[in-house]
Amino acid sequence: MMALDAGLAAAPEEALLRLYANGDSLAARELSRRFLPRMLAYARRMLGDADEAEDVAQEAMLRLWRIAPDWRSGEAQVSTWLWRVVANLCTDRLRRRRSVALDAVPEPEDDTPSAYSAMVDANRAAALETALADLPERQRQAVVLRHLEGLSNPEIAEIMGIGVEAVESLTARGKRALAARLAGQRETLGYDDDD
Repeated sequence: MMALDAGLAAAPEEALLRLYANGDSLAARELSRRFLPRMLAYARRMLGDADEAEDVAQEAMLRLWRIAPDWRSGEAQVSTWLWRVVANLCTDRLRRRRSVALDAVPEPEDDTPSAYSAMVDANRAAALETALADLPERQRQAVVLRHLEGLSNPEIAEIMGIGVEAVESLTARGKRALAARLAGQRETLGYDDDD
């Protein structure tokens, strides 16, 4: 069996195809070993999709098996014929992707904020800046570092040269003062009772 496999490994493509056409399954296995990985890699690069590439490579090999009994010696190399089949199958799939009806393509979601949302956000930011400016400096610093810059309380404590408990106290008092300053502006700033 090993000598037969070694002989098949050295056999020309066309001879293997003739052997397969005459029912030799080892010849089919050798043709698959020789061509399938390369055809699969080529289809994967062309299509960018492993599943589709596998379908294309399998279809190409099936076409080779079907044509084996009618193969006309000397017209083309088996490998060249197989490369052309894979290329054509990939081209067909790529064309199908492009030829999807425009109505079948979903509308892309527009994630840009509406003009109204942008104005509301700008008004809220301006109101927050004004309210922050009214806070005592240490409260403002603690609130900005914690809630706008996202630093942790220990990081803020190190920056401000105070203890963590002092940071917690400053941020709590600053948040209460901000809430009191902004409370009368909820409707103006676009907040309803659910926000």
